[in-house]
Amino acid sequence: MAYRLAGNVRPVPSSTPSSVPERPSLLEHKQRLARQRIVEAADELFRTQGFDNVSVSDIAARAQVGRTTFFRYFGDKTEVVFAKEQAVLDAVARAEKEDAATAAATATTADQALEQLRPVVLKVCQMAVEDPEAHRRHADLVEQHPDLRARDALKTQQIAFDLAALLQRRGTPEDVALLAAEIALACYRTARRRAADSSALPSATEAAFEQVLTLGRSPLTHSSTEGAS
Repeated sequence: MAYRLAGNVRPVPSSTPSSVPERPSLLEHKQRLARQRIVEAADELFRTQGFDNVSVSDIAARAQVGRTTFFRYFGDKTEVVFAKEQAVLDAVARAEKEDAATAAATATTADQALEQLRPVVLKVCQMAVEDPEAHRRHADLVEQHPDLRARDALKTQQIAFDLAALLQRRGTPEDVALLAAEIALACYRTARRRAADSSALPSATEAAFEQVLTLGRSPLTHSSTEGAS
């Protein structure tokens, strides 16, 4: 039998917490839109006019925001170039919460730690190349400017710091966590140089991890057998 609610009576909300994530507030939504407009405006201007020929005022005008609004989100125009990298770093920070099964296991050796970091780094790669053409433009822009290459190196190194911190939160000894994080970063950096194009970055990173993880299981090399003789 169907029932109708009379007058202004409303159903009583359930006391059981909902699994649906909370919607962002209107202010948060507006802030995200403003930030996205700035990023898109900067990307377009850098592509058509060149990085050196674009000012913060140019970007703000194209995005239809004031300079004050620009500086609310970015310290300078260089930071806009690396806007997506910040999203990647945030993804690394969320990795522990999103992978409770892995987080429950404590890695005590370098190979165990690398196995835990491999899916995290692969997720970073997949996020980075969601738009292969935008990733290629970003890589070309960074390569053309020494200042951007220096900032890129700092941003990339931050990934290693975050990976090591993630492992340590899971109980991995500090020395093992630091070593594994640097090796994981080396796999990522190697893959960036090996990949024929942006879309190949995840597979190249996976291959680099596999090479490193199989080193300890490989037969003795020619040089090691000579040393033993």
